[in-house]
Amino acid sequence: MNDSRRRRTAAASCLAVTGTLLAAGCGGEASSSSTTSELKGTPVKVMVWAPEDTQGSAQPGVRITAQAYEKWINDNGGIKGGPLKVITCNEKNEADEAEKCAQQAVAEKVVAVVGSYSLAGDRYMPILEKAGIPYLGGTGVSAAEFSSPMSFPVNGGTPVVFAAHGKQLVDEGCKKISGVRYDVAAAAIVSKFLTLGVTSAGGAPPKDLKVPVTATDLAPQVAAATKDADCVSVILGTHSDLFVTSYVQSGADTKLGSVVGNLTPELAESTGGASSPLEGAAITGYYPPVSDSAWKDFVAAADGKDIDTTNGANETAWVAFKVFTEAAEKLPSITAKALVEELNTTDGIDTGGLTPPLTWKESTALPMEGMGRIHNTTATELTIRDGKIEWAKSGSTFLDVRKLMTAKASG
Repeated sequence: MNDSRRRRTAAASCLAVTGTLLAAGCGGEASSSSTTSELKGTPVKVMVWAPEDTQGSAQPGVRITAQAYEKWINDNGGIKGGPLKVITCNEKNEADEAEKCAQQAVAEKVVAVVGSYSLAGDRYMPILEKAGIPYLGGTGVSAAEFSSPMSFPVNGGTPVVFAAHGKQLVDEGCKKISGVRYDVAAAAIVSKFLTLGVTSAGGAPPKDLKVPVTATDLAPQVAAATKDADCVSVILGTHSDLFVTSYVQSGADTKLGSVVGNLTPELAESTGGASSPLEGAAITGYYPPVSDSAWKDFVAAADGKDIDTTNGANETAWVAFKVFTEAAEKLPSITAKALVEELNTTDGIDTGGLTPPLTWKESTALPMEGMGRIHNTTATELTIRDGKIEWAKSGSTFLDVRKLMTAKASG
């Protein structure tokens, strides 16, 4: 990517971490497989949207994952004997296009929007809310996703993962931490919850270093981040490679870390594999590593398709579709209204080990103002080992940071 294009895309790309098809912005129904045509039950129609063909942070894998799940579930009997039909929509990283996607969801009378990716929740959630259509999964970055009664997030979004990341850094011995993020308002939530996690775990407040969105040489930021620090959290989304490139050139040996999706296996491979400076990096995620057997169905469904199974947005899409299927199977008649009722009252939906059992009862909501739709407050502590993301420690499991998030920060 040339520097001019990188500068144009940096602002949109960084938003994906606070968190990351036709002329009208939407596409038609996905084509049906031969197995789908053999299913005799009532078709179940849902929608998924994500940005594609954009200079910003594109997530085409979300659509491809949804279509892979459609084929996989239909090859395995569909939903209550009927075929799942996935309608896709390209929201192009534009709020107006996201609104168009939501309007099409209403016009198509889908029973849910599942496993989507968009930063424009404050624009599309009111449309879905008025129509009574549940939004299951999602990016976990916009205020509406944290508060709308039609939002059913499967993970804790940016607040949970960055609070957990701060704790992981402290638990791994980091005493002086720098957080490096883009200088945009939407990234402020990253700094807020990283600081909460660090201080609540007994650490000193981290330095908050802001990177201009036009920057391509991050040598000054590397120098500032590594000075008087023993750990650096790199929070630059798909442009974290800029920081790592300058970091390698600087000869620094400060420990690096981030949340999943920033310091990637591909980046580790390109900087030395097992000898990369990313080896042993503290990586905080929402789910188990893809090597865990809980992902076997996703790995099988993704085989031969252009899907990065380690991508958090793609993983969230798969989890959201599993949750949708489990809830829909319990309904006498699958409607948006019945689905909302089921999700709001379930004692727990089993995701096969990808998350703890999920519920959205009022009693399990995160007791923080504006975040009442966050119910799953767990994260996973991971690392880069031999160029792959794995559990940080043998026997690791989900870490619940609910108490950490609601306690008064010690700093």
